[in-house]
Amino acid sequence: MKKYAYGWLTALFFLVSIAGHWVFGWFAYVDEAIQHGQQASVSEFAVQIARDTFENWQSEFLQLIWQVVGLAYFLYVGSPASKENDDRLEAKVDALLKLTGTEGEAIIADLDRRYMRVDGHAKPHGHADL
Repeated sequence: MKKYAYGWLTALFFLVSIAGHWVFGWFAYVDEAIQHGQQASVSEFAVQIARDTFENWQSEFLQLIWQVVGLAYFLYVGSPASKENDDRLEAKVDALLKLTGTEGEAIIADLDRRYMRVDGHAKPHGHADL
């Protein structure tokens, strides 16, 4: 449970917000029907709320997903726009350590092992120290 806390919180926020959207949408729909002298219909409300929900998802949720996933992908593949100064700094520190000879190489190898890095690319975090 603790391992997936972010996912559970996100799911909870989603369920609460979608339920609130539907409940308050129902109240607004009933008020509008009364103002027009009509009777509220669950099937008509379901069509309207589904349309409103998908419009909201299309304009907000999908756009955000594309930005997050797209940017994460470009960061992963290493596009020039995603390179930060940290990569350059790390390369400089590695070069300086290599100048010290085998002791520097051992330090780099130890750091790569401890931080699970090979060839400059991070690996997923493990639970055991390698």
